[in-house]
Amino acid sequence: MSKPKIGIIIGSTREARFADKPTEWIASIAKARGDLDIEIVDLRDYPLPFFEEAKSPAWAAPESEVARKWDAKVAELDGFIFTAAEYNHGPTAVLKNAIDYAGREWNRKPVSFIGYGGVGGARAIEQLRQIAIEMQMAPTKAAVHILWPDYLAVLQGKKLEELDHLNQAAGAMLDDVAWWAKVLKAARDNEAVISEVKAA
Repeated sequence: MSKPKIGIIIGSTREARFADKPTEWIASIAKARGDLDIEIVDLRDYPLPFFEEAKSPAWAAPESEVARKWDAKVAELDGFIFTAAEYNHGPTAVLKNAIDYAGREWNRKPVSFIGYGGVGGARAIEQLRQIAIEMQMAPTKAAVHILWPDYLAVLQGKKLEELDHLNQAAGAMLDDVAWWAKVLKAARDNEAVISEVKAA
């Protein structure tokens, strides 16, 4: 079986975003494992309008050209890691909008999170877990929480890879993502074979 393809989705598009630092850090750790195919997916490359489709993506393909491009990208991935900035106790609007613009493309795939903010993005991540379940994703228990002291340390010049507790959390999260991605990819592949046989 080929390696699962995991998309690290940068959940902020702000010019002065912090998200690039945890994205590059987790991508480096994940690529070093050798058991996952990692792709960084930047929402800046998918300037989606705020959701205005006539029909839900669960029932019809979107009319927006950029949304169709986004759906195709989500469809080709086997699992996801979202960077989750916390704004006013919730996830960013641009990330929620991106989730809403796809439908079945999310189904039966694992998702995990790297949160940052006052409590490590914990409140935003809890909301994203609920949304993920509605989208039929499998949110992992393990996540990475970059707490306020960690955030300040990085702003003052420390590197995330120098923070041992975050490296340990990253390892546990990636173990979960890898396990679920392999299991669910095998199940989806098997289901596709069965459907082909039945259709023959």
